[in-house]
Amino acid sequence: MHATQVFARFATQFSQRPLSDEVLHHAKRAVIDWYASLFPGLATTPVRLLEDALAEDLDHGRARLAQGRSATARAAALINGTAAHAAEVDDSFRDAMYHPGAATIAAALAAAHDSGASGLQFLRGVVLGYEVSTRIGVVMGRPHYEFWHSTGTVGTFGAAAAAGGLLALDESAFAHALATAATFAAGLQQAFRLDAMGKPLHAGRAAEAGLLAAQLARRGLTGSLDVLDGEAGFGRAMSNAPDWSHVGATLGSDFHITRLTFKNHIGCGHTFAAIDGALELQRLHGLPASDIARVHVATYKPALDIACHERPTTADEAKFSLRYVVASALVHGSVRLAAYEPARLGDRATRALMERMTVAVDPELDAAFPGQRAARVEIRTLDGRRLTHLQPNRKGDPEQPLSDAELDSKLIELASPVIGTDATRALLARIWTLDTSESLP
Repeated sequence: MHATQVFARFATQFSQRPLSDEVLHHAKRAVIDWYASLFPGLATTPVRLLEDALAEDLDHGRARLAQGRSATARAAALINGTAAHAAEVDDSFRDAMYHPGAATIAAALAAAHDSGASGLQFLRGVVLGYEVSTRIGVVMGRPHYEFWHSTGTVGTFGAAAAAGGLLALDESAFAHALATAATFAAGLQQAFRLDAMGKPLHAGRAAEAGLLAAQLARRGLTGSLDVLDGEAGFGRAMSNAPDWSHVGATLGSDFHITRLTFKNHIGCGHTFAAIDGALELQRLHGLPASDIARVHVATYKPALDIACHERPTTADEAKFSLRYVVASALVHGSVRLAAYEPARLGDRATRALMERMTVAVDPELDAAFPGQRAARVEIRTLDGRRLTHLQPNRKGDPEQPLSDAELDSKLIELASPVIGTDATRALLARIWTLDTSESLP
């Protein structure tokens, strides 16, 4: 069997099996985090431009945008998927180097609205999208991530699988949906090495493309079933001839959705171990930023490749600046939305500390990537002390997860400025009861 067929066989079996309380609970957590990522993204320029460009697809259709505006399913997937990635607050599955929620849940919600699905059916679609796409991301591995933005590429499969489940595709159609999704998958790392607006569009386009692949498969469109593992397929073209032979080995027994990372800071997740390590040193030693002479951060190579801006001038660059977020955390105590406001971007104390910071690749930590995201932080104080700390994981990783209460607080913090506290709490209540509800968020 080709990999597309392995996944399709699983999807058919999955549709007949009940989900455990644990898996359903983690699916709800993923949806809560998705909404926490969605609302702060709504005001970003790419989302506003998308809504203008897609005006003909809005104010009609059965799907909905975040604040209730009606839309066609594909437009909703594209806009919501873009918004959920735009503020850099969305979830990740560490081993796949991939943010699964933005595209997967956007497509699942659009398909669920369009088809009149129940809350439980929606959650099942979300789980299916996570389980299929994260495994594709793991197989594609680090060679894929060197050039490709996995949220755009692998996210297309998450969207296709989620939508395929909600559209009740049979085994053959589901395989063809994945095959078509492979030909749509795109998104280059280079697209966000300079200040640009394209990165969140990768997630939105993946949501739209995956949904379209499922819609076409339902109508009988076929794809090349060996497109993942064939001689000129997705694996060989966009990775280093990966091995697909065990891609389905743990499907249905090891649910990846139970091991997500939820962001505890705002910005590029590759910087978070360094942020956590710096804050821990500061906490342990009662160290104000004014007493710091120098900071050195050693971490894995992709963190330096991606969070590469040494002197950021815009909010988008600052989110991808290891130096900026660590310095901002040490000076201000956290890296939340306020860290990217104009006044904070130009903060003199933060900028001065950035100039006293060095960064480097740690070969040991780099060898452990992607399974571990760690950083070593060294601070030298004005009075001559040398303080060091190894941060093995990030707050929010499976080893140090956010609690349900912390996830609730994240949504309240990020959504309340947009829709109000009462509406946010009502949304939370609806998500936590989705498995027993006929209505959708």
